[in-house]
Amino acid sequence: MLGMGRQNPESLEGRTEGFNIQMRGTGHSTRFMIYDVTGDKPVPVGTSVLLVDHAVRTAEFFILIGDSANRGRGIGAEATRLTLDWAFHVTALRCVHLMVLEPNTSAIKAYEKAGFRRIGTRRHSGHWLGQVCNEVLMDAVPEDFSGPSAITPLAERSG
Repeated sequence: MLGMGRQNPESLEGRTEGFNIQMRGTGHSTRFMIYDVTGDKPVPVGTSVLLVDHAVRTAEFFILIGDSANRGRGIGAEATRLTLDWAFHVTALRCVHLMVLEPNTSAIKAYEKAGFRRIGTRRHSGHWLGQVCNEVLMDAVPEDFSGPSAITPLAERSG
């Protein structure tokens, strides 16, 4: 969690308990396990989440790739793209949005590759490695989501 806006270290036990609480969640969240499928068998490497506001058909997006060895390989961008695909083609959301700390340039690039656009900056609202930084606000809407759906053909075959 180093550099990601946290001011204090967190123990593995504390993070695990927080994760367990999040997993119990509510009916307002859609969670996906992210797998690395490049080896002989799929290996879980992270999660993505849509916190859905059903009243207005929007959601806030979160993603976590756990091990730094799995970062920079395109897994996060692909998982983000597939989550947006689900959001727009299955859940019929109108907008998905996120906030990311400005120094996290690799995450911003992955989000842009997946279909998010920058929509603004919240100034001096975050911390990165002990320094005040801005948050970048991003969103994605169905009209801007590029490429054919990878999800729809799978749903049609199973339906």
